[in-house]
Amino acid sequence: MRIYRGGVLFMSSLHNLISILEVIIVVLIGVAYITLAERKVMGSMQRRVGPNIIGYFGILQPVIDGVKAAIKETIIPQQSNRFYFLIGPIIVLTLCLIIWAPIPFKLGEQIDENNYGILYILAISSLSVYILLYSGWSSNSKYAFLGSLRSIAQLISYEVSIGIIIMSVLVFSTSGSFNLNSLILQQIFLPNLFPLFPIFLLFFISILAETNRPPFDLPEAESELIAGYIVEYGGMAFAAIYLAEYGFIQAMCSFASLLFWGAPGTLSGTLFTVFLIFAFIWVRSSLPRIRYDQLMGLGWTKILPFSISYLVFLSSLLATLL
Repeated sequence: MRIYRGGVLFMSSLHNLISILEVIIVVLIGVAYITLAERKVMGSMQRRVGPNIIGYFGILQPVIDGVKAAIKETIIPQQSNRFYFLIGPIIVLTLCLIIWAPIPFKLGEQIDENNYGILYILAISSLSVYILLYSGWSSNSKYAFLGSLRSIAQLISYEVSIGIIIMSVLVFSTSGSFNLNSLILQQIFLPNLFPLFPIFLLFFISILAETNRPPFDLPEAESELIAGYIVEYGGMAFAAIYLAEYGFIQAMCSFASLLFWGAPGTLSGTLFTVFLIFAFIWVRSSLPRIRYDQLMGLGWTKILPFSISYLVFLSSLLATLL
């Protein structure tokens, strides 16, 4: 009996390890080709070609970029705090990968199914604030430090709106559970996108700011801070932060798809996620960077009051109807 239990435990652990490796491989490959898609789409929108030399249609360009980053030297600033300078990119890449634990690729198929998946995703995205602080402060560069301060203020501001918007989605859901599978089951006949379209737009704007994407890329403003909190990084350290940025984009688009469309693992769900990623690229190609006071004003004086008002309105309406 003891040998049988040991064998079952070993097979279960092996299955979990394989699932984790599958998710890591899929996410990293997805991130690599999101970068290629961004360069190709932006090239088309700006009437140029984009990468087209390495492989057919430039399809091997991410591989070459990865090899280039791997062979480049990682230079550590002399006056930096070396431990935090090196540990920051490692931790932020780790957070980018473990945020996928409760996200189902199909209904009921994820690494860790629990009743607090939504809270887990919010917590992991919030932890990236500390890593950005490490990266900016440990570089001992005023540009990096200002970039990290901007990023922290931006993340905190828009996380409040994201939390309230998610509360509206949970109030609209009959189960009210933080379990993503329960939320998906509520959308079999009617996706949340249609009755909750106004807050879907607010959620999309908020995740643009949460991931430091244009027009909210103030922490990395080239015209002001050169590259912000990553200005002193190079080689694989820079590649880790770069991968993490696009990994969070992929994760937040998948999360938005689950909240407002459901249907993971289906053609419609995949297309909706791809459309959101395309929208990220589209916004970058179309809109100029806004000022920092406009960024903070948009979050605190427009998105936050509207999301609170919508939550109160939705709660009152459902209480009246039910």
